[in-house]
Formats: sequence, structure tokens, C-alpha cells
Amino acid sequence: MRIAPLQLDPVVGDVQGNLARIADAARTATVQGADLAVTSELAICGYPPRDLIEREGFVERCERAVAELAAHCPLPMLVGSPRRVGRRARNAVAFLRGGRIEAWYDKRLLPTYDVFDEWRHFEPGTEPLVLELAGTRLGVLVCEDLWRADDAVGPGRYDCDPVAECVSLGVQAIVALSASPFRLGKHARQAGILQAAAARIGGRVVSVNQVGANDDLVFDGASALVGAKGTIAELPRFAEAIETLELGASARPVEPRDAQHDTFRALVAAIEGYLRKTGHARAIIGLSGGIDSAVVAALCVRALGAPNVRGVMMPSRYSSDHSLADARAAAAALGMRQPDLLPIAPAHELLVRSIGGVEPLQGLADENLQSRLRGLTLMALSNASGAMVVSTGNKSELAVGYATLYGDMCGGIAPIGDLTKGQVYALARWMNDHHAQAGFERPPVPEGSISKPPSAELRPDQRDQDTLPPYDELDAIVHGFVDLEQSPHSIALSTGLEESVVRRWCLAIDRAQYKREQAGVVPKISMRAFGPGRRLPLAMRES
Repeated sequence: MRIAPLQLDPVVGDVQGNLARIADAARTATVQGADLAVTSELAICGYPPRDLIEREGFVERCERAVAELAAHCPLPMLVGSPRRVGRRARNAVAFLRGGRIEAWYDKRLLPTYDVFDEWRHFEPGTEPLVLELAGTRLGVLVCEDLWRADDAVGPGRYDCDPVAECVSLGVQAIVALSASPFRLGKHARQAGILQAAAARIGGRVVSVNQVGANDDLVFDGASALVGAKGTIAELPRFAEAIETLELGASARPVEPRDAQHDTFRALVAAIEGYLRKTGHARAIIGLSGGIDSAVVAALCVRALGAPNVRGVMMPSRYSSDHSLADARAAAAALGMRQPDLLPIAPAHELLVRSIGGVEPLQGLADENLQSRLRGLTLMALSNASGAMVVSTGNKSELAVGYATLYGDMCGGIAPIGDLTKGQVYALARWMNDHHAQAGFERPPVPEGSISKPPSAELRPDQRDQDTLPPYDELDAIVHGFVDLEQSPHSIALSTGLEESVVRRWCLAIDRAQYKREQAGVVPKISMRAFGPGRRLPLAMRES
């Protein structure tokens, strides 16, 4: 039997556009000789639709699109779509054959943890679906039906085991429609789950995953045919693909995983997808000469092309000559045009005189004023040109509030907001060492940006470590408190740091929640990113 995964990049809510893309892909699968085409989960509306499901008429529009697809589909197909059953919606799959919708399958297990909130919108299905097609008995599952949270939060979350039902029903293969977001380290677990499922049914599993980026979530595709002994074939990562796979095929080489390469591709996909799907083609970045802005500029250039990325240098009276030189070097290495030079010193002096007559501006207030003048400058350029401001803050800084609201936090998307400072340095070095593989003509990050001590340059001789602990220590605290939800005591024990220091910075992380609520979209690549998957009260006090 020949099955064609349709690994596509849907736009959430664009039902007619997604329908057209699926119909085109079905025609390609037909030419390839497929017996069955399979989309990803909720491909008609895109994943995650979130509260669009609650909007009047939305589910019904999706159902009409599926019926239209069925009437003209040139081959049997499984297509993901919401549908209405009674008063509630279900996360469903329609089986199309012979010009009509022949059967529906409703997702049994609804994840409600981390970024997932499916119980909010759907009710679970109750019945399995087995298809007889091309002499093969196929079981149909949707995403969590297969993973059962074992790839994310560990076993024991669900009583229902849809794979066990498939075993009891004598299926020879499983087809699973997924919209499983990318996360570093998750692929190995999922590969093991797929292999185990294939072994349990004594057959093979076809997993079809969404690709592209929607808001904070990135999907790497990597749709696969898996047998009891491992992956037999895998579609490209981070790219749309349509390829017909023979269930009985022999294994072929699969691209090895590389964490830095995957991180790079995920963040590039996040930038490209967010700007394109919000109607933007160009980005504006404040180029400081530091490591963060250099890395973000490289990611934006790879996502949008150098002519579409504008760098702006906004020196203050405290900015160093080497910072301006490194900013220019970054732009030159990336093929960007010469950065705009818009000093903030004159405006800073004016506001210090003006506001200072009412309230003296000293210390942090004066530093934040400079940062906000840079944010004001970037947003003015954005409004005038239609380009989106892309912010450059990393996870370590966002965690403890070492960032200025309406200043360096300005922007529609914060591409490295889920990378700790140490991860930013590692990604910069990887891009330089593998610049050709990453799509650059030469190393994109100036060595000066990597080697010099990080500084906001908002006061004389300022260094980040004047305010923060060493980044390796801070990153360990952020990982323990944010990613692992450990207590300060546990973090101190595991890291060897003084508990009083850990407690201080854990408190800072909690206090900075109000800032993060106003930040740009942070693409999720870790187990716990700032955004929809981490919901904390703003006004709280732990006793």
C-alpha cells in the first residue's frame, strides 16, 4: 500500500486557502500513485485554532470545506478538521472516498497541559476507526492518541490506550495525523513511541506532522514511516513536502539530528512564519554590536533575506566605538545595507531637562529612559515603513526582568526569548562554524560580539554582571525554576549555588511576570517557554 503524507504549512483560520493547498497536494499525491493521502491534524483550519473554535460559524465553515474537498478529491484521503457533534466541537478526521465523506474519527485523548488546551474547545471521541483500503487494515489516530503525553509529561496521564484498541482490532498499520510542536529533545522520545506502536501492532506506523510556525509554536514536519526496528523513511524537516511512501519499503538513511541546526531552523521558521502570516515582509532590528542583536539579525536575514532586514544603531553617550564597529561588521557580514545611525543622546538630554524638572532622573530611571528612546525610535520607523520591529532579548534577561518595557522589549516577536544567554553564545558559534550549512556566505556573527563582556551600555563602564550573577549561574537558576519548576532549595542543592542567591533570583523571575505578559511572541523550543504554556498570576505573594 502507498500512503502520501501531505506535510503542509497551514495558516490558522484561512479555511479556503488551506483547502486549496490540500487539494493541490492531493493532485500531486495522485500523480505519485498514492492509494491514500493524509494531512496533518486540523489541517483545514490550522493548528492551534485556539478560541476560533468558539467563533460562530467557524466549525461549520470547516465542515463545508471538507465536503467540498470530498466532492473533488481524486483519491481516498484522511483530512483533519473540527466538526460539530451536538453542541460541542470535536478534533476530528474525515475519511474521503468516492466523492463523499465516508466516515469520521474523533480524537480520543485531548491534551491539556503546557501549550495545549484542548478540553477548553473539544469533547473527546468514543469510538475507534478502522479502514479497509488496498488490502490493508488501517487504524486511524490523532496526535495525542499515539503520544499519550509520554513524549512530554511522562506516562500515566490517560487510562485510554488507543494503540491497544488498534491491536485488539487487528490493524496492520496505523496512520496518525499530528500537529506536534517542535521542542529540543522531544524527537527521540517520539521516535521511540512510534517504534513501540509499530511493534505492538506487528506492522508499521505513518505519522503525518504539520510544518511551519503559528504564533509561538514551531512545527518541524519530519513526517515518518516507522517500523518495529526504527524509522524507515522521514520527510524533510522544517519544509513542506509531499512524498508517497510504500508501507512495505526497506529502510533508507535518515538525516541525523543536530540540536544547534534544529534550533537554528526552528527560529528561522518562527520569524518567517510569523511575519508572513501577519502580512509583513520586512524587519527592523536595533543593532547594538552585542551578541543578542547579532544573532537575531542573522536569523532574520536567513528568514527574510538581507534586503528585507534593516539595522538601526542608536548610540547613547555611553556607547563604545567598538560596539558601533561590531554592529556595522554584523550588517556587512550578512549583506545588509549600512545600518542607520540615529543617536539618542540629543533626545535623552532634552528629556532629562524636561522631566528632571518634575522628578530627578537618576540610576535605573535614567537607564530605562535611554532604552525607551531606542524603543520609540524603532517603533516610529516601523510605523513609517510598515516593517515589524523584532526584539532581541534572551530568556535569561526576560526571566529576571533585565529588560525595559517599551524599550528593548518593543517588537512583534522575540526570536531568542526561549534561549538562555549560554544558548545564544552556542548558537552564534555554531552559525559561524557552519555558516555554509546555515545558508551564509561567511561567518555571520562578529568575533567581537562574541568575545566582549555583555553590556547594556546605559551608564559608564557598565557590565551585565554588575547587576546579574554570572550567566552560567543565572542560566542554571532559570532552567531549574522555569523549565523544571524546582524550588529554590532544590536548585541550590543541584547546582551548588548559595540558596540565598537562588531565592533572590527566583523571586526576580516571579516579579518580572508582568513584563513578560507585554512582550512579543516568544517561539517555543524548550520544555517551558515564556508564553501561553506558562501561566502565572501577576499579583501574587508566596509565603
